[in-house]
Amino acid sequence: MSASEAPRSPLLALAGAVSGDGPDAPVAAHYGSIVAEQRRFEAGGTFVDLSHRDVMTVTGPDRLTWLHDLSTQHLRDLAPGVRTSALILSPQGRIEHGFDLVDDGETVWAHTEPGAAAPLVAFLDRMRFMSRVEVREVTAEHAVVGLPGLGWELRPRSGLVEVPDELGAPVGSWAWEAARIAAGRVRIGLDTDDLTIPNEAGLLEVAVHLDKGCYRGQETVARVHTLGRPPRRLTLLHLDGSVDHLPAVGSEITVDGRKVGAIGTSARHHELGPIALALLKRSVDLDAALLVDGVAAAQEAVVDPEAGLHVRPVLRG
Repeated sequence: MSASEAPRSPLLALAGAVSGDGPDAPVAAHYGSIVAEQRRFEAGGTFVDLSHRDVMTVTGPDRLTWLHDLSTQHLRDLAPGVRTSALILSPQGRIEHGFDLVDDGETVWAHTEPGAAAPLVAFLDRMRFMSRVEVREVTAEHAVVGLPGLGWELRPRSGLVEVPDELGAPVGSWAWEAARIAAGRVRIGLDTDDLTIPNEAGLLEVAVHLDKGCYRGQETVARVHTLGRPPRRLTLLHLDGSVDHLPAVGSEITVDGRKVGAIGTSARHHELGPIALALLKRSVDLDAALLVDGVAAAQEAVVDPEAGLHVRPVLRG
C-alpha cells in the first residue's frame, strides 16, 4: 500500500481536523490549535493518529533469529513487549530500510514509513531461504497510534474511531513532528537519502546494536565507529523565525554559496520556533551561518563531527 493509497483516517472527520501534506496527507496535521496541541502532547493524556504508516508482521518460530541475522539490531533474545528499532543496510552500509518493532511472543509487529512496507516485505521474503518465517503487510487491518514521549502502539484499524474514548482527544501529526525533530530522531527516506549510513544519522545504539554479530553492511558501520569522522553529520537547525515558510525536504543548504548539505523534515516548535533536521558535511564549522531556501539557520549538533569510539560526543544543551 503506497502513501497515495493509504486509507484516509476516519479521525479526519473530527471537529477542526486539517489534513497533513505529502506522505502525511491521510491523517490530521492538527485539529485547530497547533500550539496547544503540542503542549498537550508533552503533558500526556492524548495520542497522535499515525494510521498512515505501513504495518507488517513476521511470524514463525525462526522470526527473531532470522531478523537478528538480517538487521542491525540484536533481536535474538528480544523479550515480548519490548519495543525497539532496526535497519536493513546495503552491503556498503547505507540505509535501505528502517522499522520499529515489538514481539508479542508469537508475532513480530513492525511499522515503517508510508509506502515503505511493500519493498521491505519483498526484500525480506527473498531472504527467507530455509527459515521458518512468514512476512505479511497488514496495513489494511492495523494502524499505528503515537503516544506522548514518542512511544507507539498498534490498534485494529476498524477501531480507530473509538481510540479517543480511551486515550483522550487526539493531537495532530504536527505535534508529533515537532517533538520528534526536537529530539533529533530521523524519518528514514525524509531525513536520510540513498547514501546515508547509520553513523551519520544518530542511529547507533538506537537502531544499531554495536556488539552483535555480523550483518550486511556491518563493516562500514564498525569502521566508521572505530575511526570516527563520519562523512556527514545530523544537525538540528534553528531556522529564522521571521520568514513565513519552512524549507521543503531536500532543499540545498549553503555556506557562502557553496552547497554543504540538504534539509530533511521541519516543523514549528512551540518553544524552539521553526526547526529542522539536516545532513551536513562533517567539515562544516559548527558556527557557520547557513542558508536554506532563503532562510537563515543556526546549528545545534546531534551527531558530533568527530563521532567515533574514542570521541566524547557533543552534549546538546
